[in-house]
Amino acid sequence: MKIDLHSHTKHSDGHLTPEELILRAHNMQVDVLAITDHDTLAGLPEAHAAQAKQKRALTIINGVEISTAWHGFDIHVVGLNVDVDDEALKAFLQNQADIRRERALKIGEKLQKCGFDGVTEKAFAMAGVGQVTRAHFARVLVNEYGVATMDAAFKKYLGKGKRAAIKAVWPEIKQAVTHIRAAGGQAVLAHPAHYDITAKWLRRLVAEFASYGGDAIETAFPGINPDKQKLINELASEHNLLASAGSDFHFPSRWTELGRNLGISSSLTPVWHDWSFAAHP
Repeated sequence: MKIDLHSHTKHSDGHLTPEELILRAHNMQVDVLAITDHDTLAGLPEAHAAQAKQKRALTIINGVEISTAWHGFDIHVVGLNVDVDDEALKAFLQNQADIRRERALKIGEKLQKCGFDGVTEKAFAMAGVGQVTRAHFARVLVNEYGVATMDAAFKKYLGKGKRAAIKAVWPEIKQAVTHIRAAGGQAVLAHPAHYDITAKWLRRLVAEFASYGGDAIETAFPGINPDKQKLINELASEHNLLASAGSDFHFPSRWTELGRNLGISSSLTPVWHDWSFAAHP
């Protein structure tokens, strides 16, 4: 069974529509797919509608990836199997959307001062139905203003401490975990190896996440360093966290693909161990 519990659509910073993502999952022979757009559940109805037209089985997990703040770092918490009708969660995510919009407008103002006239309108147009993210601004800079690459856009303008950087005021990790669990979901610490923190701080992060009632940690995702993965596996075991696996898919590339290289250690218990589909081949 091929399971991928972290993916994005155009409703956040992914490049594919929910329907296109579902078709991609089928092409890649994925059996279970969690759609985890940043701070929104908006793409899920379209995804379920798209799957209803398919003959091949695919279990769609209702998910979300929530942005939080921790000691000056942006930390992401994935919610799996959340109740999309939970009113408290919907209100919480609306507040997240408001934060994103306010940040986007401020980023646009700074980029305007850098000489990129009309960049805000173009970023919002690119986002379409989705929320505007830094990635949209980076793509506009590359596509419309001659910036060489996405990486260059972040290194010169959008990254931490750069000319158009705006620090969003995200909620604390504990709030995200509380809302996810209150909505019947499982809270997962997303891509822990991607944060620019030392091993000592990573240990502290995982310990605090577990103390807030976090359920699982992503132990398998593309490009993870074997030594860092070993440490994450040890921390999962130490804090009795379940293991999750996700590609963090945004678009097809040679680095990330749905369902690719997502095996977890046999010493850990997968987050899906008691899900209803687990008994099926």
